[in-house]
Amino acid sequence: MIEHFSLRTDAFGVTERPSNVDEALTLATLLDDRGAIPGRGRTRELWQLLAAIAAHDLGAARAIEPHLDAMAIFEQAHNDRVTDAAHDAERTWGVFAAEGGDDPLIATFDELGGAEEVPRWTVSGTKPWCSLAGRLDAALVTARTTEGERRLFAVELDDPGVRVEDGAWHARGLSEIPSGPVHFDDVLALPVGDPEWYLTRPGFTWGAIGVAACWFGGAVGIARTVYAAAAAKPNPYLLMHLGAIDSLLSGCAHALADAAARVDAGEPTRVLAKRVRALVAATVEETIERAGHALGPAPLALDAAHAKRVADLQLYVRQHHAEKDLASLGQAIVDDGTAPW
Repeated sequence: MIEHFSLRTDAFGVTERPSNVDEALTLATLLDDRGAIPGRGRTRELWQLLAAIAAHDLGAARAIEPHLDAMAIFEQAHNDRVTDAAHDAERTWGVFAAEGGDDPLIATFDELGGAEEVPRWTVSGTKPWCSLAGRLDAALVTARTTEGERRLFAVELDDPGVRVEDGAWHARGLSEIPSGPVHFDDVLALPVGDPEWYLTRPGFTWGAIGVAACWFGGAVGIARTVYAAAAAKPNPYLLMHLGAIDSLLSGCAHALADAAARVDAGEPTRVLAKRVRALVAATVEETIERAGHALGPAPLALDAAHAKRVADLQLYVRQHHAEKDLASLGQAIVDDGTAPW
């Protein structure tokens, strides 16, 4: 029997919800110390916590989730050297895995190691979409090696070769999570995992569902505004939209609870992650639309918390690449060789 997926913030010893980025990053390091890692038997609690934080403040959830993802990656790498360094209680981490642009990040292995004459890896180029790069201590970045392989590296963000491009973030949603380009010039990099490991490890799909849990929490936050309006002054159309939103969110809650149970049971999650993300993304978009129809323009113009939540969620959910990701799900189903329904 799948347990209910309820939004709760008391998991892993959390007593208060963060309301800004500084509080969120502090909580992220505490959660790391308390073992908030998917696949350990408490995945549902972890995703419930992320959803609960997102329902309160999407920016806070957006700051916490990448740090926890980085800690999970280190654990899955089974490399004591990098894991011990990563688990410093006061260090904050990001994961910069987006690719593209005219100056891609390239990793080079130097057998002589420069002046130190120690073999080393360095990365050079520009990495797009680097969230909070100016405030974090370190990051995991993907780069292409000179042999053309995709590989993951740990880098220090205070390296003199790192330059955060200020002024590039103009978003109205998640304005407190600047995610512009970062330029790397001969920055020392520590390999994490073998070539191509980052995308092929089971934990990649686990992290993808964790992001969907944050989207779900944001949709719940919007739904609560609709509920409050319906409870205060119901009308048939408002109640109709509330009922539709409830059915959408209930389906997502069941899907997330089921996915968490499957992760902890060690079941394959490649197709599952694509399916859950597609379901939650569609729910988010319909919830935003229905809330707008139900409530009209007033909360978007006069309720700062609601207006911010809508703007944050509209941007955050675009990590789901719409038709492109649906096509990827369809291909994954065909690749499995049998219809799943």
